[in-house]
Amino acid sequence: MKPGNKGIKRIILATGYSWKGFVAVFKHEAAFRQETALFLILAPLAFWLGQTGVERALLIGCLFLVLIVEILNSAIEAVVDRFGGELHKLSGRAKDMGSAAVLLSLVNVAVIWGLIIYERVSST
Repeated sequence: MKPGNKGIKRIILATGYSWKGFVAVFKHEAAFRQETALFLILAPLAFWLGQTGVERALLIGCLFLVLIVEILNSAIEAVVDRFGGELHKLSGRAKDMGSAAVLLSLVNVAVIWGLIIYERVSST
């Protein structure tokens, strides 16, 4: 983006770049497509399962977090891969850390969904 872009023009350009990012991650990353499918299945269920706005926000927010972390992980992998295919311990470490972040975001989903489901089951 040019430094001189301001106001609505900057917002329009930034939205276009974001859209290109969504298209790229969806096209090139199977994990993102799988997590999007999970989101599309679970998000409607969150409206039914959550009894308060806070519960619904937690159930849906943690799903969004998985997608966000997966996009960041994919960006890390793309940058590392851009510098070549040779093995380097720092490249491997960066990719492993990104993967660990995705795993933690998925554990976060399991914990939040598990606790809210447990609350529903135990209160009946």
